[in-house]
Amino acid sequence: MSDPSPHFDVEFRVRYAETDQMGVVYHSEYLVWCEVGRTEYIRSLGLPYAEMERRGAFLAVADASLRYHASARYDDLVRVETRLTEVRSRAVTFDYLIRHVQSGARLVSARTLLVSLDRDGRPAPLPADVRDLLERAMHERAMLERATPEHATPERASRGPA
Repeated sequence: MSDPSPHFDVEFRVRYAETDQMGVVYHSEYLVWCEVGRTEYIRSLGLPYAEMERRGAFLAVADASLRYHASARYDDLVRVETRLTEVRSRAVTFDYLIRHVQSGARLVSARTLLVSLDRDGRPAPLPADVRDLLERAMHERAMLERATPEHATPERASRGPA
């Protein structure tokens, strides 16, 4: 893999539309940011979501857990660190850490469980090629994390939102 980090990062500025009248990010926006991290992570593997759906893999969020640590504000630069933590025959789990870029402050830790559905919306196994790609990426990044202790942060050592 070309990314030297054990997680995939995406950075962007908080948009005005994502905030309340006080300029604080509305709580549900963080879940949208997790989706951005997840879709860009999968795209970085060479598989845009649209292509995955053409192959018959539809991933639906079945469970989401978020823990809020601090607030982001309008025009802050934020980073979503996304890690694929589990791949099963019909489900995948992603962990996220959303940080304020300038200060490094942890804003939100989150986890999503996505189930694989067929075109009719019924649970179905992930297509073998999609599952193999995700498993390979997860294992390569896990090996990288073990090889680079600077990436093994306490937030990443725990299972689930810290």
